[in-house]
Amino acid sequence: MNAVAPGPVWTPLQPSGGQPQEAVETFGASVLLGRPAQPAELAPTYVLLASQETGYVTGEVYGITGGKPTA
Repeated sequence: MNAVAPGPVWTPLQPSGGQPQEAVETFGASVLLGRPAQPAELAPTYVLLASQETGYVTGEVYGITGGKPTA
C-alpha cells in the first residue's frame, strides 16, 4: 500500500468558510515554496500510483508538502 501526504492545498473550501478569513491570507506561507499547492500539482502523483509504472513500489508515502519537512 502506498499513500500521498499532502501539505496545504488550495481548494474552494478555503475562501468559502473552510477556515477563518484571516487565515486564508497566509494559508500555505509556512512551506518552503511560500504558497499552497494547487490540486493539479498533486494529481500527477495520484495518477502515477494508479498506473502500472509503480507495480513494484510498495509501502511508500509521497509527501507533497511544498518543501516543508514531514514529521
